[in-house]
Amino acid sequence: MINLKKNSQISLEKNGEDFKHICIGLDWGVINKKSFFGLFNDKESVDLDGSVTMFDTKKKEKDTVYYRKLVSNDKAIRHSGDDRVGDSSADNKDNEVIYIDLQKVSADVDTIVFYLNSFKQQDFSDIPYSKIRIIEGEHHNPNKVFASYDLSGDSSFKGFTSMVMAKMNRAPGGRWTFTAIGEPIEAKDIAGTIKVIREKYL
Repeated sequence: MINLKKNSQISLEKNGEDFKHICIGLDWGVINKKSFFGLFNDKESVDLDGSVTMFDTKKKEKDTVYYRKLVSNDKAIRHSGDDRVGDSSADNKDNEVIYIDLQKVSADVDTIVFYLNSFKQQDFSDIPYSKIRIIEGEHHNPNKVFASYDLSGDSSFKGFTSMVMAKMNRAPGGRWTFTAIGEPIEAKDIAGTIKVIREKYL
């Protein structure tokens, strides 16, 4: 498995063969809070929304898949649905999964961007961990993780409730590359995030 770092880029291929299907797994934990003079631990559920937006070469938004639209117009991208809780302990399961059939992505799509928004405007620095994983194949199988990238949980995310996680670009010849980003942004919702992505990340 490849452990990605910020701004690192990989080709979505293995042994010279391009991937046809991948799953993007999103994983995050609940917020642990002390109560009653620190004697007890309370767990606060975390409702993060993982979304993906497709753009053409002119930075025009072609389609967005999120919790209210689970399948892209070209049927290439499918979302597993909204998780409003998070994990109470670290595990090998993903809270939300985005399935991508790379063969079906519309020919005019040049860039695919993945991002997270905190629905309840919870500060990312309070969330103990959030991760993004690339899994080979059309089925979500944690035993086939190709690459992983750890996201929030440090002071640089303090005061932010949205982040750009990663992007995929169509390279010459049709091969896709994946770039880890993991940057907090000044946005409150999906619409605001798309605006920032068009200005800064395309």
